[in-house]
Amino acid sequence: MEKSQVWYITGASKGMGRSLVEQLLLKGYKVAATSRQVAAFSGINDEGFLPLSVDLTSEISIAESLQKTKDTFGSIDVVVNNAGYGIGGAIEELSEQEINDSFGINFFAVVKVIQLALPYLRAQRAGHIINISSIAGFAPGVGWSIYAASKFAVSGLSEALANDLKPLGIKVTSVSPGAFRTNFTKPDSIAFSKKQIADYSSIRASHQKFIETDGKQSGNPDKVVTALIELVNSENPPVNFFLGSDSLKRANDKIAQLVEHIERWKNLSSVTDY
Repeated sequence: MEKSQVWYITGASKGMGRSLVEQLLLKGYKVAATSRQVAAFSGINDEGFLPLSVDLTSEISIAESLQKTKDTFGSIDVVVNNAGYGIGGAIEELSEQEINDSFGINFFAVVKVIQLALPYLRAQRAGHIINISSIAGFAPGVGWSIYAASKFAVSGLSEALANDLKPLGIKVTSVSPGAFRTNFTKPDSIAFSKKQIADYSSIRASHQKFIETDGKQSGNPDKVVTALIELVNSENPPVNFFLGSDSLKRANDKIAQLVEHIERWKNLSSVTDY
C-alpha cells in the first residue's frame, strides 16, 4: 500500500498501539488513533496524525470517529482493532461484570468497529482489517479462561469475516502476538478477579510468574510495524498470523498436539457416520 493511505487504530495511546502509531508516522503514513482521552497522545505532533477521543462501547462515538477520519484524510484503508485488556482468574472466580467488561472491549468493540468501518471499505472495494487477537486465543495458558475465550472469538470472527469479505476486495488478518515489552503486565492493561478461591493456588502462581516477565519479554513493540506493513502490502495475506517467535512456538506446539489427538481418536470420530 502507498504511504498516502490511512490507518485507523483503536486503543492506540499506549503499549503496542502507541508504538505502531509512532512508527507509522515516522514512515510517512497517515494515522487516525483512538483513545478515551486525546490528552493521552501528548507529544505526538505530525500533520498526518489525527487523535480521536472515542468510547468504544458507543456506536455513535465510533461512527463519528470514522467519519472524521474519512473527512480529514479522504479514505480509511487499514483498520487495526488493537484495544483490549487481560483479565485473569478461574472462571468461577470471575463475576458477571468482569466477564462482560472483558468481552465488551476485547470482542464486542471489535464487532462494532468492523460494522461501522465496512461501508467505507465496501465503497472503495479495498481495505484491510487487522484484528489483534493473542496467542492465548489459540493456545491458552493457565488462569486466563475468559481472556482466552474473548480472543478465540476475535480469531474465529476474523476467519469467518475473511470468507465474507474476500469477494469485495477487503482482506482480514487475525494477528496473535506473543509477549512484548509493553505495559501489558501493568494494572492499567491487566486485571485479576476480585474473588479468589484457595483451591486455585496454581493459578495465583502462574499469574505471579507472568508478572515477573515484565521487561524480559522477547518482543520489541517498535518492530511490529514492519510485520503489519508487509501483511497489508501482501496480495494474499494470511488470515491467521502469529507475531513473535514465542507465539510461533506455542502455535506449532498446539498444532502438533492437535494432529496427534486427531490421529489417535480418528476411529471414534467416525462412529457416528451412516
